[in-house]
Amino acid sequence: MRAGWQVKPLGEVCDVVNGGTPKTGVTEYWGDEHLWITPAEMGKRLSPYADNTARKITSQGLRDSSARLLPPNSVILSSRAPIGHLVINTKPMATNQGCKGLVPSESLAYKYLFYYLQANVDLLNDLGSGATFKELSGSKLKEVSIPFPVRAEQQRIVGILDEAFDYIAKARANAEKNLQNARALFESHLQSVFTQRGEGWVVTTIGAVCDKVEYGTSAKSKEKGKIPVLRMGNVQNRRFDWDKLVYTDNDNEIEKYLLKHNDVLFNRTNSPELVGKTAIYKSESPAIFAGYLIRIHRKEDLINADYLNYFLNSQIALEYGKTVAISSVNQANINGKKLKGYPISVPSLSEQEAVVVKMDALEIETQRLEALYKRKIALLDELKKSLLQQAFAGEL
Repeated sequence: MRAGWQVKPLGEVCDVVNGGTPKTGVTEYWGDEHLWITPAEMGKRLSPYADNTARKITSQGLRDSSARLLPPNSVILSSRAPIGHLVINTKPMATNQGCKGLVPSESLAYKYLFYYLQANVDLLNDLGSGATFKELSGSKLKEVSIPFPVRAEQQRIVGILDEAFDYIAKARANAEKNLQNARALFESHLQSVFTQRGEGWVVTTIGAVCDKVEYGTSAKSKEKGKIPVLRMGNVQNRRFDWDKLVYTDNDNEIEKYLLKHNDVLFNRTNSPELVGKTAIYKSESPAIFAGYLIRIHRKEDLINADYLNYFLNSQIALEYGKTVAISSVNQANINGKKLKGYPISVPSLSEQEAVVVKMDALEIETQRLEALYKRKIALLDELKKSLLQQAFAGEL
């Protein structure tokens, strides 16, 4: 820390104000008079500044509750569920009881305070306590120490961080856009394969190119056992994710549902966005499959397994699935009979294999680009953390 800097507890350089919620059943407490923010709303904001809120309270609601109006340019911290969301209010604003408002003294620049809290979210979480969920008390927050240079130095540091973070935000947005574009390019090409059919392609159904469809095991699984049971949550990006596995020791179930190389498994029950997702088994490890998945027994002289897997994950197949799925509030289901009715365009086996080779090559390149952009995003996030650490160590 630089010479001349002091270290002070937050309670000495700002007022810490608790929030509150007027009784929700009293209509007179809720209206359009005063802004009122919650941790949930704070977590959805992309900007550090807040000039409006989803809900507002009346003067009567403010008077009859523990909510208090914070002056503009206070720093609002969510102190539970979770600890660490931060906003700066640009207009007078109250909060619910899941927030603490920090009103800085004249000697403390509000943006300097904001950045300091942002740099120390892990510390604030560690100070939280509670059995059901962690909560940071006002007394604990007041004890947190803040490096305290003169206000002019605070403003200088804020200026450096503002400029650097503006650059980081733009670079991150570009990397995220490139990441989305890489994925979109692959999905677009995948879609075109099955919509721009070549000469000699036959429009048939999945039922015509498979012997049967088979539901997986309904036997109870456990945390440890002989072999894993692949479930719908393991279906990710056309392949199986081998994290978060459950297991079985049931020899009868293992014999009946043991997966074979190039088995294609269809996710028949999930949210409307995920039902129909499909994965192919490549003998990564011996495994069986659970009852929410359907194994498609292909006619191997008619359809290539990877071609079928690509088709079922294409937008054309997923959109068709939505038309035949039986949907409830948050759940959709496509049974084996409906799966067999899926229309599919099928060329010769040699052409299917050629399609798979091209799609595999494009997928490898897409994955390379995705890894590159994800790494860039991670490095930008690390740079932001590093700058914050340097700022409050007096190294900027």
